[in-house]
Amino acid sequence: MSKSNGQRDPLYMTVLIYAVLIIVTVVTVYPIIRVIGISLRPGDMLHTTSLRLIPENATLDSYRQLFTEQPFLRWLMNSTLVSFTVTVLGVSLASTAGYAFSRYRFIGREFGMIALITTQMFPVTMLLLPLFLMLLHLKIYDTFLGLVIAYSATALPFCIWQMKGYYDTIPVSLEEAARIDGCTQWQTFYLVVLPLAAPALVITALFSFMAAWSEYLVAAVLINDNSLYTLPIGLKQFQSAFDTQWGLYSAGAVVVSIPVMILFLLLSRWLVSGLTLGSVKG
Repeated sequence: MSKSNGQRDPLYMTVLIYAVLIIVTVVTVYPIIRVIGISLRPGDMLHTTSLRLIPENATLDSYRQLFTEQPFLRWLMNSTLVSFTVTVLGVSLASTAGYAFSRYRFIGREFGMIALITTQMFPVTMLLLPLFLMLLHLKIYDTFLGLVIAYSATALPFCIWQMKGYYDTIPVSLEEAARIDGCTQWQTFYLVVLPLAAPALVITALFSFMAAWSEYLVAAVLINDNSLYTLPIGLKQFQSAFDTQWGLYSAGAVVVSIPVMILFLLLSRWLVSGLTLGSVKG
């Protein structure tokens, strides 16, 4: 490894850096390999005397049972529907609200920004009772609509601040030039600002998706109908007070993680710039 001034780090420093990176990688990857190994074991064996990460008698029987003997596909469809709706709603509202906070000066602007960031100080467990009562009063308790509203409400404050910070890095002169060329306010926003804010939009979409895809606690409180179970609630059915179906549990965990990994790989080139530039100004 070399420094910007052309000097090279001492050999021991390079070795130390790579050693730390290797250790961190092993610590991070090992639990994932263990879960994959458990999902490939026959039966519901959690522990074994063998040190092999992948068992000798590996089988895909747990995956077969997951898709053929369990309502896993229904849970998958429910989670996909809820997560996609929350993502679209989050991107739409955060992109417009963030632009308003960034470009306009209006009464209550500072209070609104502080109120949004203040909501992030409280854990989601404190919001469960108010959410439950509100959805019950609106008669949308135990529905996908109620779940989408709850997820969007918890994800939007961070997303709005993220978008607002990124809009602050876009020069206003670009919008003024577009207005001089005859663009309306909406055309300026849609054709000039949004394309430049693509990295922040990716972060907003990913955060909104993750807020709905892997969340368990809110869904467990707001959803009772078995046909509306999402993946986290569905996978919890494999665990009981007296028995746990570790093979199905692990196979489901592996399958659930695949869409998230694919998204991170596809969107990785936007992630760094979206997170760093969005936090430059507040």
